[in-house]
This record gives sequence, structure tokens and C-alpha cells, in this order.
Amino acid sequence: MFSNSMNRRNAIKTVSSLFGSMAFAALATEQLKAGDFSNLGLQETDQPLAAKQPHFEPRAKRVIFLSMRGAPSHVDTFDYKPKLNRDAGRRATTGNGRLLASPWKFKQRGDNGLWMSDLFPNLASVADELCMLKGMHCDNPNHSEATVAVHTGNAQFVRPSFGAWSLYGLGTMNVDLPGFIVLGPAGGAQTYGSAFLPAYYQGTPLGSGNRALARLNRNQEFKVPNIANQKLPTKAQRLQLDYIQSLNKKKLKQDVRQQQVEGMIQSMELAFSMQSTMPELLDLSNETEKTRQLYGMDETNTEPFGKQCLTARRMIEAGVRFVEVTNGGWDHHVNLKDEMEDHCPQIDKPIAGLITDLKQRGLLKDTLVIWAGEFGRTPHGQGGNGRDHNNRGYTTFMAGGGVKGGYSYGATDDYGYEAVEGKMHTHDWHATILHLLGLDHERLTFRHAGRDFRLTDVHGKVAKDILA
Repeated sequence: MFSNSMNRRNAIKTVSSLFGSMAFAALATEQLKAGDFSNLGLQETDQPLAAKQPHFEPRAKRVIFLSMRGAPSHVDTFDYKPKLNRDAGRRATTGNGRLLASPWKFKQRGDNGLWMSDLFPNLASVADELCMLKGMHCDNPNHSEATVAVHTGNAQFVRPSFGAWSLYGLGTMNVDLPGFIVLGPAGGAQTYGSAFLPAYYQGTPLGSGNRALARLNRNQEFKVPNIANQKLPTKAQRLQLDYIQSLNKKKLKQDVRQQQVEGMIQSMELAFSMQSTMPELLDLSNETEKTRQLYGMDETNTEPFGKQCLTARRMIEAGVRFVEVTNGGWDHHVNLKDEMEDHCPQIDKPIAGLITDLKQRGLLKDTLVIWAGEFGRTPHGQGGNGRDHNNRGYTTFMAGGGVKGGYSYGATDDYGYEAVEGKMHTHDWHATILHLLGLDHERLTFRHAGRDFRLTDVHGKVAKDILA
């Protein structure tokens, strides 16, 4: 039970706060009427997301991560296995089932002869920009753990995503926009969150679920859902926000270190700025018809992902540091042929269009484009016409941003079960991405719970062979 003295103390504090609030509200009202926003006792907002110096000269300044939610089959897309086709129907020596031939033909594409299947005719046109990583492997064959590990390096407990680490290390190039944006189905906060890093480094999901990136209002203006304020004019919002921020800063000064408050201060300022900056960025109406066709926005099947890819290009052009573009449904245990012929065309033309557009605009050389799922699929069949999970060997690719184009690195065995050459674990993959951004993965650390944490934990080796 509290003492009477404590009750009196609390009462005095409460009444004092009330009088202060009433006085501030009265002052604010008068200043709003007069259009005067000075003398409110507020300091200029800090900019923790401002651009920072990398550890060394970067090859890439920004990242577009094309995240395929699920596990695309490497032996049906980029990892040609003639022996798998020859021995189809034989009992698999690993796993249960019989070897399943790929239903699609493979050809060597581009000047350097990268092997690609007929599932990606448009991507084949930019083969000389692609760096195939065919020795990928990871620890877990389960979707929930693997997708977290792809994004954070570890699925055992909540850690920052590599988008958040990138933002922490480099800051952003436009403080009026989020430095890290996720377009499409976000896949849960663990895949884009900041965990123990300050909250302002986490990703901002746009268009997740069935929500549109932006909508036209009654005045035919683009507005971002949950950002636009329908009740207060801009000046009144600014005044209201200044008052709230003054309280936040007093709280932060009192507690010295309070990540939730730090994140709130930055997030509220960012949300206010986004009301004016984001709608223009998401309005694609000023793009030429040629550009829209390049991304497949004139076709029903390619329009959704094409829109996301085009938006990603606009965002990195505007100064966003890290954009993740997502596409779901890559889990083909059955009906492999039908499912792959449905999913691959959705992304083929938009990705080729993105790479072509970036190159034409001079952005590809310092923009790292990454394509990856969670793991690969088995060479043997499942249910007769599908493939099971395979985390021991699979393919991802990169383009631009200082990697070799038209280059194939690593290999799996004759059937595609396991990485045997140029093996690249998720930790190595993350270390290489950070290196391309000018960040030493061993030096990019954050003190938490008594130890220094990093994206690659105590692992990670940069794949220097793929550097241009």
C-alpha cells in the first residue's frame, strides 16, 4: 500500500503536469492562430538516420532484395543437371522417392553462357548482368526458421534483419523517407524488424496484405493508408507533433537511454514527412508507357510484381537505402509444372525490366540487386509431381553493385542435392552483401545484453571471387 505522502506527491505531480499542459495548449492555440511556431522550447530534431561513412570504399550504395517467399527449385531454374534428366525414375540415394527430371529445357544464355531454363526467357536477356551463386546452403529446411535466418542470420531468437543492419551501418540518403522499405507481403516483423537495434532502423512495410501502396482520395490525390491525417491541417499536425516530441525528449533526457522513446521520436517525424514525400513517390502515372511495358505493367500476370519493382527503382532513386520486394507462394510439393509455370512468369519480365531500367539510368553499377528464396528443392520427386525442401544446396543470384556479371560461382553435386564447390552459407552471403556496401561484417557490431552482436554472429567469409 502506498503512503499518504506518496499519494500527495503523485497528486502534486499530476496537477503540475495538468497546469503545464493547459498552459502549453493555450500558448499553442494562440500561436497556431497567428501562424507562429517559434518559442515553443523545442530543439531541432536529431537525425540518427543521416548518411554515415562506410568502413571502406563501397561497391554498392543501395540494395534491392527480391525475396521469393518459399523455396524456388534450383534444378528447374538455374542449376542445370543433365545427369538428373538421364537418371530420372531411379530410386534416389538421398531421401525418399525417385529422381524427377526437370520438365523444362536449359540453354546457355548471354555471352558468358550462363545456364538458365526456359522458365525465364526475359531474364535470359540480361544474363550477362547476373552473378549466379550455385553453392548456397543453410541450416534449416523449415520455412518459418529458414526465412528468419535468410533475413537475420539466426532463427534461434529475435535478431535484427540485414536490412536493419545495413541502415544502422550506413544511414539513409533521404531523411524524409524510410531508409528501409518492404513492398508486398511483409512476412512478419522478424523478417524486417530491428530487434535490439534502435527502432528507427526497422523496415517500413507498404502494401502488405490486401492494402494498396497508395490510394486516390476524393480530390484525386494519392494518399498512403495510415499516414495521411484526415482531421488536422498540416500546420496543426506540426504543432501537435512538436508538443508530443517535447515530452518524448524530456522523457529521454530523464532516462538517458530508452530505445522505445528514441524510435518513437524518429518514427513520428518520419511519418509526418512521409505525408508529403511518399504519395508522389508511389504515383506511377508520370512514368512513360515504354517504362511501364518494360516492367510488364500492361499485362495482368506481371502487373502486380512489375509495379513493386518499378516502385523499388523509384525509391532507391529517391534515396532509400534498402528496398525489399516480396513474392509469395514458392512452395511446390505437388503440381510442380503447373505451379512453376504460374509463378515464374509473374516475376520474369519485371525483374529483367528492373535490371534493364537500372542499367539505362546508370544506377545498376552501384545498386546491388539480390534474388533469393529460403532454400532449394530436392532432385527427387514428392507425390509424383512435386519436390520437397532442400537446404543443403540451392541457387541465388545478384546483379550490379560490384559483382561479376555473367558469372557462375559454386556448384552442387551431379543431381543438385548438396553444395560441393564454392560453398556459401547464409553467414557468408550476408558477409559478402555487407562487404559490397563497404561494411566489414566483423566490425559492424552493436552492444546488447553484455556482448557485441553482429549480423554474421561469429561466422561469415566474404566470397571475394564474385567481386568485379
